[in-house]
Amino acid sequence: MAQSGWFSRFLATVEWLGNLLPHPITLFAILAVFIVILSGILGYFDVSVADPRPLTAKGRDPDGMIEVISLMNAEGLMRIVTGLVTNFTGFAPLGTVLVALLGVSVAEHSGLLSAAMRSMVMNASKRMVTIVIVFAGIVSNTASELGYVVLIPLAAMIFHSLGRHPLAGLAAAFAGVSAGYSANLLLGTVDPLLAGITEAAAHMIDPEYVVGPEVNWYFMFVSTFVVATMGAIVTEKVVEPRLGEYNPSEASIDLGEQKMDAPTAQEKKALKWAGVSFFLVCAVLALTVVPEDGILRHPETGLVQGSPFLKGIVAFIFITFAIPGFVYGRIAGTMKNDRDVIDAMAKSMSSMGLYITLVFFAAQFVAFFKWTNLGTVLAVKGATFLQATGLDGPEVFLLFIMMCGIVNLSLGSASAQWAVTAPIFVPMLMLIGYSPEVIQAAYRIGDSVTNVISPMMSYFGLILAIAARYKKDLGMGTLIAMMLPYTLTFIVGWSVLFYLWVFLFGLPVGPGAETYYIP
Repeated sequence: MAQSGWFSRFLATVEWLGNLLPHPITLFAILAVFIVILSGILGYFDVSVADPRPLTAKGRDPDGMIEVISLMNAEGLMRIVTGLVTNFTGFAPLGTVLVALLGVSVAEHSGLLSAAMRSMVMNASKRMVTIVIVFAGIVSNTASELGYVVLIPLAAMIFHSLGRHPLAGLAAAFAGVSAGYSANLLLGTVDPLLAGITEAAAHMIDPEYVVGPEVNWYFMFVSTFVVATMGAIVTEKVVEPRLGEYNPSEASIDLGEQKMDAPTAQEKKALKWAGVSFFLVCAVLALTVVPEDGILRHPETGLVQGSPFLKGIVAFIFITFAIPGFVYGRIAGTMKNDRDVIDAMAKSMSSMGLYITLVFFAAQFVAFFKWTNLGTVLAVKGATFLQATGLDGPEVFLLFIMMCGIVNLSLGSASAQWAVTAPIFVPMLMLIGYSPEVIQAAYRIGDSVTNVISPMMSYFGLILAIAARYKKDLGMGTLIAMMLPYTLTFIVGWSVLFYLWVFLFGLPVGPGAETYYIP
């Protein structure tokens, strides 16, 4: 590919724009200060909009107006100072993510997730290996960086051992792990993270609205199989033919020294008993939710809305990872006692310092946005504009998904991007009649599909280094060009699935999730 071509210039522009952005933590600090200053200016000019909420809505002003509230005064300063700690500790995603991660950490550090991934991929038939690799990549998102560190190098090795181009295997795994980021069979740490931000944004319109971690589960479960199929087709029909036959002389390492061991007999035994423990845990949970008088069912709505099971879903994520993780570790010999479990949890918590710091500043930004009413005012203005231009139908989500994908090119963190955009777009789209659950599902598509072509994605440098093992002169432009077919296919195919699921068939995106918001 010519370095002077339009695509290279596009990539250079993306990289340049991304480099202009400060660190997400710094960005949130700047945005928080900006909100304070902007609220002072707009408050001085008495900027306001008509309140679109019903007369009976909680918190509605009797005069029917929503005014921008200034934080650039004595009262605002007192509110900032006294709310600094509670903004942080009360930020919904913080506790839910940390609790879920405690359970996942046991399964990860015991070796369960790595062994399960290796077993799945290395035991796949030659005919099914591509789709299994993409599928395994999607599922690996439950365990944070495990897919990047374990699966992607493994996939390249497997393809090479089969006489196929190793970069095609790398591309297939990278597509599953990163472009299929939000899809999954089980709820993971990203679900409570996004749900907490969505709920805070929805409170600008409806202070009583609840968004649980499970609200996108149905759609993301089905998306796992659809995205895996699309990824396998793109790999075998587009990427691999384009790469051609692999020439080992292009490698920068001795390919004969590559080795990724299959699960040992002991690990297979541990996997078996971990699976048994997982199904036993699920069976116990089923006894609490399946019978009509189950203790974790709501007496009126059953399992759907307001049930203790859904309210406590994060606790069950913790349990369903921690117990099988310990069982695996005990049998495999990687965990002998409670001390090892505690060490695994502590190790994962020690790696969360950057996230916790980011949450502190993101929480201030979200709180300031809510206090000043800027989010609500922008939402009302935006909703009025959409209605005036006739863009209040389902087609608005196509623009929303594309916008999220473009923003993701320069702001790669899912939590950082959603914390910035949710306070604007969740209220805005609620005001034209769509539920926060559906809005969040659409966001997750846009946030995922462009990960593989974004130089700002945190693991992009790692993938580039792995790819360079097999093609020593490989550059960033070549890697992005190789991954672009996945982005284009996923954004079209996943968006079509979204429209069919939500608007044609009228299916809920998750338990108790409605398509339309009715005040």
